[in-house]
Amino acid sequence: MSIERIVNTRSSDDGADNAVEETLRPHDFKNYIGQGRIKRNLQLAIAAARKRAEPIDHILLHGPPGLGKTTLAGVIAHELGASMKVTSGPAIERAGDLASILTNLEQGDILFIDEIHRLNRTVEEILYPAMEDYRLDIMIGKGPSARNLRLELPPFTIIGATTRTGSLAAPLRDRFGIIHRLEFYSPEEIEQILHRSARILNIALRKEAAQELAKRSRLTPRVANRLLRRARDYADINGDGIIDQSTSQKALDLLEIDEVGLDYADRRLLEAIIDNYQGGPVGVDTLAALISEERTTIEDFYEPYLMQIGFLERTNRGRKATLQAYQHLKRRQPKSAQSGQQQLV
Repeated sequence: MSIERIVNTRSSDDGADNAVEETLRPHDFKNYIGQGRIKRNLQLAIAAARKRAEPIDHILLHGPPGLGKTTLAGVIAHELGASMKVTSGPAIERAGDLASILTNLEQGDILFIDEIHRLNRTVEEILYPAMEDYRLDIMIGKGPSARNLRLELPPFTIIGATTRTGSLAAPLRDRFGIIHRLEFYSPEEIEQILHRSARILNIALRKEAAQELAKRSRLTPRVANRLLRRARDYADINGDGIIDQSTSQKALDLLEIDEVGLDYADRRLLEAIIDNYQGGPVGVDTLAALISEERTTIEDFYEPYLMQIGFLERTNRGRKATLQAYQHLKRRQPKSAQSGQQQLV
């Protein structure tokens, strides 16, 4: 059974949590912190589209969860002065669901599809001509009496978001004119995000506390904002409401989040590789069974950050814990692993 994690980069199912997240979302590039390269490219594309008075090319945003793909889609819509409709791949179960959404779009609208890699193939086939030629082909009836109904659509833009570009069908991926990968943020950018969120939520946040929270936030804005709110709770109950370095450290220790942002579940995964398989390699399916997690959860929510900080390696034979992981967990690396690394060097 999955462990509830404060550092989970998934969007929360809690309505109150989502409401706070919505409050903290920036709505324009001026307030959108980080992802400088992507911002510059998008600002150019938006300016060109506005000058030509035509919709911007279809956009695909990909990368680990929690980095701001949904937020960035909203910023794009705001900068274009366009209305944005929001849906997700799993929500579009049948061709009729997609047809209903597309026929309700107006010229220049943006359709944001989260988890676009989870669209079923039948729906994708209908989406191709809609993206390319702004037309919708629907089969009415079955057998010899079946006939094709073609509907013309107003020019619109699809913004797709995915954590797994490899799961996208090549024909769908090729129909996106603009493709960007969102990267993990720097600690300095996370600090800026924390100070901005603190101002919006009227939280007294000291600079050194922001640095501590940023250091343990997995370089992810969604996690940073959650840690800020939990630190506020701790400060309100156990202090004077001001989040200083001592308060932030105590709050994070209570949450069992260590100095590099790993929680109990992260450490359990690394310890499973080290204790049961001498540091690996071990297949991801075996690892998923060992820690009672789904394979996709490991691939999407554990591995990106562990690989980013150099604690985990993906190899053709499976996952391996690195020397940095052994050192962080204060474990002695097996001699076989040490000799293997020396040979690589």
